[in-house]
Amino acid sequence: MASGMESPRSPLSNSKKEGEVWPVWKLVLIALPQLSVQVLWGFIGPHSAPYMQHLGAGTVLATLNNIAGPITGFFTGPIVGATSDGLTSRFGRRRPVIVTGLVSLWIAGMLFSGAEHIFPLRQCGAAGPASILEGNATNATRLLSEAEPMPVPCTALFFAAPMYWVMDVTINILQTPHRALVADLASPHQQVPMQVVFVFMMSIGNFLAFSIMQIYEKPVDHMIELMLGICLLNTVCVAIQFSVAREIPLNKADGPKKNACSPVLDVVEAVRHSPCLLYQLAGVQCLVWIGNTAWNLYSAQWFEEAVFQGSEHAAKGTQEYNNYIEGNTAFSFGGQMKSVLQLISTLVIMAILLKTSIRPRLVYAPCIFIGTLVSILAAFAVGHSGVFAKICLTISIMPETGSFAIPFGLVATLNARAAAEGKMVSTALQMALLNCCVTVGQQICTMTLAIIESQMSLQKALPLVFMVAALAQGLGGVGALFLNDAPAVADSEEETSSDPESGSEAHTSTQEE
Repeated sequence: MASGMESPRSPLSNSKKEGEVWPVWKLVLIALPQLSVQVLWGFIGPHSAPYMQHLGAGTVLATLNNIAGPITGFFTGPIVGATSDGLTSRFGRRRPVIVTGLVSLWIAGMLFSGAEHIFPLRQCGAAGPASILEGNATNATRLLSEAEPMPVPCTALFFAAPMYWVMDVTINILQTPHRALVADLASPHQQVPMQVVFVFMMSIGNFLAFSIMQIYEKPVDHMIELMLGICLLNTVCVAIQFSVAREIPLNKADGPKKNACSPVLDVVEAVRHSPCLLYQLAGVQCLVWIGNTAWNLYSAQWFEEAVFQGSEHAAKGTQEYNNYIEGNTAFSFGGQMKSVLQLISTLVIMAILLKTSIRPRLVYAPCIFIGTLVSILAAFAVGHSGVFAKICLTISIMPETGSFAIPFGLVATLNARAAAEGKMVSTALQMALLNCCVTVGQQICTMTLAIIESQMSLQKALPLVFMVAALAQGLGGVGALFLNDAPAVADSEEETSSDPESGSEAHTSTQEE
């Protein structure tokens, strides 16, 4: 099933009746699970490394374990997307994959967050958990733990670290079909607005995630309770989605026969036949997400340890402990304000795309440059100012808002037009490929920070990663200015005369090359 192949009936058209236009309110409810998935990402992202440290890992190893998300997402997303695009289940293409992801998330999430409850706590030795490895002068030992002794669940650390990878796989399985399901059911002129609705959902999800962090003084001490609530929220949102969504099963005759290697082959074919714009967006997304990852995964530690100079391992009642709690409180509040700005900026972007003729690249590039500026300020100007840090954290959401609203909307519009022309399209797969570039940026950021941490303390390393973020997003902003987002001219006068709304939707599409 390759993009660009001719077919009398595309997979996209199988998801709804011919000529059917879904009400926007139904499409919004179908997009609702993106909210709960974002609560999961918004909570687990900034707390994954601190949780590993809580279980006994050192700063470098705790950071390196974050490569789980980029690596698993890079491979899982496209394969799940290809599988979903060609699934011939009687329940539809998207919903069986979503159920699989949800059930597996419950299992992996509970095991990951409950690691310290499954395995008993014990003292790992006078040299600290580093004594688990022989000797204490090697780099490998320094990766595992700090020098000070502390009571930690040693077995829990080695159980939770790989389980984090498994959990990331399950989240990618769960989230991959959501955008594609909405794209399947939305009409061409609804594509970009609905992708912006996804960012709207994400902003609410982020606000809830940061609000959850304020329930307990130290969230890492209550991971299992918080994870239980998040899994329940995902279940409720998926149930609402399923009560509204309706899929017409894909007939086996609509596409070539599948075998075990088909998902991988579909990925290769999608890469080969994708429009030039997808490659341009891929490069920009990678650079933008180097910067976004610095804020999403490591800004909590930046607040707690660099700005407020606290320590997660400090004894309760000490100044370092109080600084840590104050930093976490400031971070969660800043995160809430960040979510509010994401909500407002999403509405502004939606209005610009729908009500003006401004090209999408001219909306996306300024969002990225704003992120460049705040990363520079975080690296050089914030210092120990909590207020300044909260302002920077709030504004740092702009590149992420643009990266989710505009690129995915452009891809959805391209595929909707291709489907109307009777071509085979791979909406979920192409969106997953675009998401792969996000994971590459995440990987680069995480590996860069781990290298920096091996040379200096965490407090000194964290501001430096924002210097890397500023450089990457600066390049990404320049790249966005050169995106080929010109209106599709292949539709010609025939589409203009037959569709009175074509003028309003033309500016959201791009010319396929």
